[in-house]
Amino acid sequence: MRKLISVVSPAYNEEACVDELARRLAETFEPLSDRYDFEAIIVENGSRDATYQRLLAINARDPRFKVIRLSRNFGAEGGAAAGINAARGDALVIMCADLQDPPEVIPRFIAEWEGGYENVYGIITRRHDESAVRRFFTRAFYWMMHKLSETNVPRNASDFRLVDRRVYEALLTLPERNALLRTLWWWMGFKSVGVEHERPPRFGGTSTYRFWLNVSMGIRGLLTNSYLPLKIIPLLGLGLSAISFLLMIGSIVRAAIFGVPFDGFGTIVGLMLLLFGFLFMLLGVVSEYIGMIFEEVRARPRYIVSETHGFDPETDAAARGLMLARITAR
Repeated sequence: MRKLISVVSPAYNEEACVDELARRLAETFEPLSDRYDFEAIIVENGSRDATYQRLLAINARDPRFKVIRLSRNFGAEGGAAAGINAARGDALVIMCADLQDPPEVIPRFIAEWEGGYENVYGIITRRHDESAVRRFFTRAFYWMMHKLSETNVPRNASDFRLVDRRVYEALLTLPERNALLRTLWWWMGFKSVGVEHERPPRFGGTSTYRFWLNVSMGIRGLLTNSYLPLKIIPLLGLGLSAISFLLMIGSIVRAAIFGVPFDGFGTIVGLMLLLFGFLFMLLGVVSEYIGMIFEEVRARPRYIVSETHGFDPETDAAARGLMLARITAR
């Protein structure tokens, strides 16, 4: 019996890429068709262009390409979660729809998987279209993950990967809504190996990269994988208290020997501003944790499916995932 490989790819405003994505995926799997079946689940993530219409045409030509349409944009993580929930393959490939994750690498992933690895991830050796600023923040993110996080994410590991069915089914049991998929794979463990590849420029269209959005996701990724920022707060408070106590003793000794100086207003104001700056910075860290707790307690779904195309009736319920009751009932 041939094994099934599922490919999940969230697509947001990718009308210029999805046809080429389908063509290259089909070409990639053609030499493997004697050993593997193949399905591609493209998650239309609230696009404002013709991505959805192009996906319907692709599905009409090739039923191996299935379409999930979300009710709005739920971000890359929500789109990936919707596709993972609908997959039924013996192995699952997650990749970007803009073809910066080359489909031609997938056979190398499969070879490692057949060799016994359950989490085969891409390691980017070169990024062809990234600015120096973005490369700097990428390196800073991985450095901080190594220093602060309890989850050891390899440097330059990407979301482009192949995982065994056991791995992605284990992922679906996790109730978290804030964690980054890139870090959850490592938290779960399993036998892992990296495959090096270059990351080409996007095939077409406009990049959806947003600097501050990615910074926010990076911060949340760090906070969801480490309690160290919370542990730093009492240590920093203790250190500042000790410094303040020493300064107070020094001021008393100085006043006893030289008298009370007239100058010093600027120093006092500067210290007050410094301490208040530390205070509000630490309150900001606490507020981020509280915000994530609020989202977890609120327990809203990570995505809502509006329509599905190409799924068998018996698996359609799984493809729909977490939907509004009125959509499920129709």
